[in-house]
Amino acid sequence: MNVISLSAVDLSVAALLILGLAGLSAWIRLGVGRQILIAALRTTVQLLLIGWVLKALFAHIHLGWVALMALIMLAAAGREVVSRQKRPLAGWRGYGVGSSSMFISSFAITILALNLIIKPDPWYTPQYAIPLLGMMLGNTMNGIALATDRLTQSAWQQRMVIEQRLMLGHTRSQAISDIRRECLRTGMIPMINAMSAAGLVSLPGMMTGQILAGSPPVEAVKYQILIMFLITAGTGFGTILTIWLASHRLFDARHRLRLDRLKGDLPRAAQASSSMNRG
Repeated sequence: MNVISLSAVDLSVAALLILGLAGLSAWIRLGVGRQILIAALRTTVQLLLIGWVLKALFAHIHLGWVALMALIMLAAAGREVVSRQKRPLAGWRGYGVGSSSMFISSFAITILALNLIIKPDPWYTPQYAIPLLGMMLGNTMNGIALATDRLTQSAWQQRMVIEQRLMLGHTRSQAISDIRRECLRTGMIPMINAMSAAGLVSLPGMMTGQILAGSPPVEAVKYQILIMFLITAGTGFGTILTIWLASHRLFDARHRLRLDRLKGDLPRAAQASSSMNRG
């Protein structure tokens, strides 16, 4: 397999493009030039670090090190889910709901794929386990973040509609069912779009990487199909579980809307309602 090695000069040419984009953003006052530079710096540092870590993991294969790496990846993904929401759940649930859903969906599907489909020996071989889990977590994280942000924002903006439905005798599930369906749809749209456009509009990253590394195109396509099916299932199951847990948290046992369980200042009318609910 002939791989064209990239030098520091090659990467510097690509970095000049990022600098040019940041300069153009500043010139037309987009206000994202600094964010582009910080994100590019984070990408460089994080990917260099993971390269060294993976090199060590590949040289010393051990289930404990692979599990530690997987938990660090899960912790970082959970933090990103919370940071991308305007009004996350208050307290530990803001972090725990998304993280636990990602743990159940991503880890379960990754272990299933390693043991029943790919079958490396041993099953936790980091060359297969870490990239697969990374793709699962990354896509599930995006779906969960989009869906949860939509849920809390919609509940906040449509609180009067939800309250009226509750007063008409609806249960908490019935009162928020329309919002919940829209949130699930929002979380799954990116993966549905990715599957619909794959091969026709876009060539997914994993397949492209394998072809650039010298793998036969048909073998690269097989792996890409497998990965897209797995990450779509993981995103879907994770999003459904997260929205179910988060929407349940927006109400109490007496089916009363509890927006005080979200971060952020409540409007005056909602503050009075929440005070009465807590009482």
